[in-house]
Amino acid sequence: VESSVSSSGTLNEYSGWTNKFIFPPYDFSIANSMITNFHSPKSTLMMMAAAFAGYDFLMEAYKVAVKEEYKFHTYGDAMLII
Repeated sequence: VESSVSSSGTLNEYSGWTNKFIFPPYDFSIANSMITNFHSPKSTLMMMAAAFAGYDFLMEAYKVAVKEEYKFHTYGDAMLII
C-alpha cells in the first residue's frame, strides 16, 4: 500500500514491483493500525513492525510475549498495533 501513495498523499492504483524497504524510522502515509505476528529477532518483518509501533514499545511487547509464552512466527499469536 505504501508504494501506491503519491507525493501529494493520495492513494493511487499501482501494479508492479517496489523497491520500498520499510524500517525505523518510517512515517506511514496510509495505515493507522497493523495486525501482525510475533516475528524472529532481526527479521525484516520485525523491522516493519518496529517502524510502525516504535522500537521501544515493540520490545516491551516482546518481553511480555516471552514471559507469557506466546507463540511466535506464522502460526503463532498475533498482535494489533494501533
